[in-house]
Formats: sequence, structure tokens, C-alpha cells
Amino acid sequence: MDSAEIALMATVPATYPRPPARAANPYWVYLARFDGKESERTMRRCLDRIAILISPALAEAASPGEHLPWHEIRYPAVVMIRTRLQRQDPPWSPSHVNKHLCALRGVLKECWKLTLMDAEDWQRSRSVEQVTATRELAGRNIHGDEMRALLTACLAGEGPIGIRDAAIIAVLQSTGIRRDEVAGALIERYDPGERALRTIGKGNKERTVYIHPSAVPYLDRWLAVAGSRRGPMFRSVDRWEHVSDQRLSARSIGMIVDHRRQQAGLQPASTHDFRRTFIGDFIDAGGDLVQAQQLAGHSSATTTARYDRRPGRERRAAVDRLSLPGPEDLTPKPSETS
Repeated sequence: MDSAEIALMATVPATYPRPPARAANPYWVYLARFDGKESERTMRRCLDRIAILISPALAEAASPGEHLPWHEIRYPAVVMIRTRLQRQDPPWSPSHVNKHLCALRGVLKECWKLTLMDAEDWQRSRSVEQVTATRELAGRNIHGDEMRALLTACLAGEGPIGIRDAAIIAVLQSTGIRRDEVAGALIERYDPGERALRTIGKGNKERTVYIHPSAVPYLDRWLAVAGSRRGPMFRSVDRWEHVSDQRLSARSIGMIVDHRRQQAGLQPASTHDFRRTFIGDFIDAGGDLVQAQQLAGHSSATTTARYDRRPGRERRAAVDRLSLPGPEDLTPKPSETS
């Protein structure tokens, strides 16, 4: 730590002697804003990492962020936090750093709303700029042969669990919905005649997505096994193959995908890779950007546009037209050696 950081550390608050009640703690008040469990969990982890960064002794706490007096953080401390986030080893991506800064601004805003911080200190603290950089979209596409391998792995004689997992993967691939939206899907919100599923995404926004005809048999087979007309679409199954009434969590959806991916002997892939594959395939198939935005539930078409693979494919095609001698061209022909 250099002298500048040491000086800035002096401005960082100590921990609470005793954390205030949740209703008065800006950490918990900020997290209560999120409707989705995934978003709440993500931002909670960001605040906890920042708290540990400021006070390493908090690493042993169950919720490190609740023990930090966020209202005492001032502009110099925010500058220090931004710098420390950029110096992580291994380095964090700019978007990952900015996610943490977003969480920090959010909890400081709650400090102001709770009258724990005056407006001037809040405005100065939130004025620290985001990290600017451009990166390619993370993740990868899932190709057709990989989908076949995943579905084959699911249906390799595993009973209700395999049937359920095949349906989950088919829905992920054919709709591009997020894993927490899969976890929250309800049977009564699915219209088999229209192949339409109403789902609630980020910001508590409802939209309709459509199941691909090839994915319908996988889903229909699972719903017949589940044997219910209402409630969670995807449920836990015990070792005796009894289908419960309890829905799967978003984390369980991710674990199922990873388990099936390993069974199929495929490279690492996340549930979000199904989402980016769906959006890219939809645009490649002639769907326009506005339709893709609506189906994906993005608040901005700019976000959806990042999934458009056509510019990259055009660049690759242009590269393919360049001339480069292959190994066979380097072997002298008989006429040239005589």
C-alpha cells in the first residue's frame, strides 16, 4: 500500500460497536429494494467484498456489510475503494468493478435517505467516475451438437430427474430467459396452445416468451410427470423419484446445467450462455433488434445489440478471404525438385 492509500485509509470508518436494527441499517435497507433474489444476492456480495476490503477483520462475519458504518464514508474513501477494486489480483473486469461501485453508490444513497448523511457529502461521494473500458461480451455460444449431447445426457435412463433436466435445458435454449426466471416459472402462466410462457424478470416486469416447437415435447413430458396444473413449473425430485411441491432455486438451475454439461463432456457453460445463444440465433434468423429486446426483457436495446453476432461473422468472412499459404503449399512439387 503506497503513502497515498495509507492517507486515504485514515478516512475509512471503523466498524459499528453494535450494528443497528435492519430497518435503520442502510446495508439492509438498500438490499430490500431488490425484487429478485439473484439481484439481491449479487449486490449483497458486492457490499460484503467492499466491507472486507475496508476492514479485513469482517471476513469472519456472516454479513460483513451490516457491520460497516457506510454513512461515515466520504469522497476520499470512495476514491480509495475504486482504486483498490482496480488493483485486485487477479484483475477484475471493468464491468465487475463498476458493479461494486454501483452497489456502493446505492448504499450511500440510502444513507442520505435515512438522514445519516447530508446531501453535500452524498453528492461528492457518488461523483466518483466508473471505470471506462471496452470488453467483448463474456461467455460463449452453445452449438447444436452440444445441445444434443446435453439432452442425451439428461435422458440416459434417469427417470423423472432426467426428464425434468431435459425440459429445463430445452426451455433455457428456446426462450433465453434468465435462470431465476426459470426457477420462478409457474404452470398456470404457460399456455400450451400458444406455446407462450408469461415470466417476471428484473424490475418486476412481466413479459411473454415462446417455447420452440422442438422444445415442447420435453416440457410436456415433464409436466405430465409433475402431474400438477398450478404452482412451480420446475420442482425438486427426491432420491425415490417423488416430485415435491417445492420449486427449484436459481442456484439449483445453475448446478443442474453444470452437472449435465460435465456428464456430456462439454466445455464450461453457464445458464447465461443459453440466453446469449438464443438472442444471437434469434437475430440471425431474421428477428429484429426490438423484438429481441422484448423477448430478452432488456431495458435498453443497446444491451441486446451486444448479442448480435452478424458483425463478427462478417469480419471473420473478410479475414477468410485473405491469402495465406497452407502446409500443402510449402511442399515442393516433383517438377520443382527435378
